[in-house]
Amino acid sequence: MDSEHLIQNNIRVALSEHGCMVFRTNTGKVKTIDGRWFDTGLPRGFPDLCGFRKYDGKMFFIEVKNAIGKRRPDQIKFAEIIHDCPVLYGVARSVEDAVKIIEQ
Repeated sequence: MDSEHLIQNNIRVALSEHGCMVFRTNTGKVKTIDGRWFDTGLPRGFPDLCGFRKYDGKMFFIEVKNAIGKRRPDQIKFAEIIHDCPVLYGVARSVEDAVKIIEQ
């Protein structure tokens, strides 16, 4: 079974080849070497990948999971919040899933 990290990287390459600008997102806080906390600024539950189709500017958000991965409650909540927004959203377990999401 492929790791989510590998699936995510493969998706980033494939979507770039499909005319998309793709960004990997990181959420959470980490402690810096000098003891300060660094917050990514993104809310909990924000999808792993986001970006837009270069040909029309349509935004997309993709949560990447492996074959057995499940979304956390905060990830489900994010999907609910953007459900009625004019953006594309989906869970991808493969490159093929991600391509289907951006082709909606």
